[in-house]
Amino acid sequence: MNLNAEFRPLEGIRVVELSHMIFGPCCGLFLASFGAEVVKVEPPGGDKTRQLTGMGVSFFPTFNRGKKSVALDMKSAEGRIAFDSLLATADVLLENFRDGSLARMGIAQEQLADRFPRLITVACKGFLTGPYQRRSALDEVVQMMTGLAYMTGPPGRPLRAGSSVNDIMGGLFGAYSVVGALREREHTGRGRHVRVGLFENSLLLVAQHMLQFGMLGVEPDPMPNRAFSWPVYDIFGASDGRDIFIAAVSESHWQTLCTILKMPELLSDPRLQTRIQQINAREWTIPRFRKAVSGFSFNALASILERENIPFAPVARPAEMYDDPQAQAAGGLSYSRLPGNQRYRFPALPVEVDCQRVGRELDVPGLGEHTLQVLQDLGIDKRIIEKSGGEGS
Repeated sequence: MNLNAEFRPLEGIRVVELSHMIFGPCCGLFLASFGAEVVKVEPPGGDKTRQLTGMGVSFFPTFNRGKKSVALDMKSAEGRIAFDSLLATADVLLENFRDGSLARMGIAQEQLADRFPRLITVACKGFLTGPYQRRSALDEVVQMMTGLAYMTGPPGRPLRAGSSVNDIMGGLFGAYSVVGALREREHTGRGRHVRVGLFENSLLLVAQHMLQFGMLGVEPDPMPNRAFSWPVYDIFGASDGRDIFIAAVSESHWQTLCTILKMPELLSDPRLQTRIQQINAREWTIPRFRKAVSGFSFNALASILERENIPFAPVARPAEMYDDPQAQAAGGLSYSRLPGNQRYRFPALPVEVDCQRVGRELDVPGLGEHTLQVLQDLGIDKRIIEKSGGEGS
């Protein structure tokens, strides 16, 4: 696999995770990937994300790899005793429930700060402090609210991005903040309360479009109908029916692409001697590029474009990434095991340390798989363990 399993900067850090779906679990996954022990506390029936079907069937295994599962009935006295004992050993508490949920469980933020002053708490929420703070939120909700969906779809047809971009990026901000809080705690001895917001995350994703309006006073069009900043930045059809994206974003790109496609007349045309002229002429030049590209097979043209350092890409589907040589290279797709021992491949973290991809094989825990081990290590009486909701796990 060629994974750098020795890079574990968070080894020795215990994270207690109370979360579901993607946002919170994604934060826990990133921490586990850097060596933290992440103990996922689930209700006796399990995180409901385990039961999702259709597009949701991959949520739990994707974002809960490398964690320990402890099943506790938080409504029972024994479950609360076990949870309190676990929390007393934790460095981080991670949750993504609605405001007030923890308070109803008897673990409000103020109580936690008094009882565990070194504990770092991370709240993955829909919104940061403000008038929307108590609203329910989903990735798609905040994409609609912030204009990200407006910018993604064609005019009049807002469209969510084709991935849970805010949940995943928000989880990354949560993990990033934990690392900062742990570093600070080394000097202060005290924890911090971190809150990460989906809405604010999505706002950051559209910041470039906001600033364009702030600087020029002109609202940007949705990306499918955008005003181009480059002479060529389009999808073309090759002779074998495959689509190829090609970009010419510099003067040297323009000259090289025109040469590759045997279009010397564009290089000598007096109407196309500056970048602005080339951009303004897209209405009549792009059809010519389409005709020229259609004379090449995908592989033939891709080989030339790669050799000449012209940005290009196939228009691929996620399923095709299992066979992509770059995705497979040097541990890029690592194996994980599902409960029941089924193995599957998952993209490793997009990071190399000392020329090796970071990570190790992170398996998906069965419900309550680690209950007995974790609680016994805490010294909890076996009778309490049996009544805590994890009996038989």
